[in-house]
Amino acid sequence: MVGGEDRKGGAAALRVLVVEDEPGVRSLLSEALQDAGFAVDEATGVEEAQGLLLAFPYDLLVLDLFLPDGDGLEVLRFARDRRLTLPVLILTARDDLETRLEGLDGGADDYVVKPFYSQEVVARARALLRRSRGLAENRVRAGRLELDLEGRLSYWEGREVALTAREFALLAALALKGEGFSTREELLEKVWSGEESVDPRTVDTYIKYLRRKLSHEAIESARGLGYRFRG
Repeated sequence: MVGGEDRKGGAAALRVLVVEDEPGVRSLLSEALQDAGFAVDEATGVEEAQGLLLAFPYDLLVLDLFLPDGDGLEVLRFARDRRLTLPVLILTARDDLETRLEGLDGGADDYVVKPFYSQEVVARARALLRRSRGLAENRVRAGRLELDLEGRLSYWEGREVALTAREFALLAALALKGEGFSTREELLEKVWSGEESVDPRTVDTYIKYLRRKLSHEAIESARGLGYRFRG
């Protein structure tokens, strides 16, 4: 699908190419990016993505690594060989160091590991676009909370709050989810990814830590649904 103007028919929005073969994931990403004000084109494979990159000037490439007609890294190399300087955000189900290094060495700018929240992809997309325009700010604001994702700093009601790396990751996952609830299993996958034999109740323990440092009302819990950030 190819587009160029924003959905209201106004001036051209920043243009993103999403390369993802799974229909559900592709639809989720496109909708989230469009809701954030981007013009979104879609491709499902290497050949289609390469054709679109040659035909249109994109501001950002969101690229899955596993495609039906080849490796997503082929698309990345194709773009860089043609001196296309757009930022590239990689989507991957693999979180191993070798995969990350291969992508970064090939010219990728950032990674998101599946499963992911669509809000996280939007936040990272905005951060990459800001950096590509010489702006270093990479912040998330939600109610009384402000997170500096790049500096890994947290502020509550304007006051810096000291968090451990795990606490920061958990708080960021909740804040980026927006109004939706996150189950223990989802939070374990996001924050403790790759670690074996982590007790699901560990999430409850870290939620208590965050409530003590912020406010008990900052994080809501609901039986059967999990947790969500209220700010």
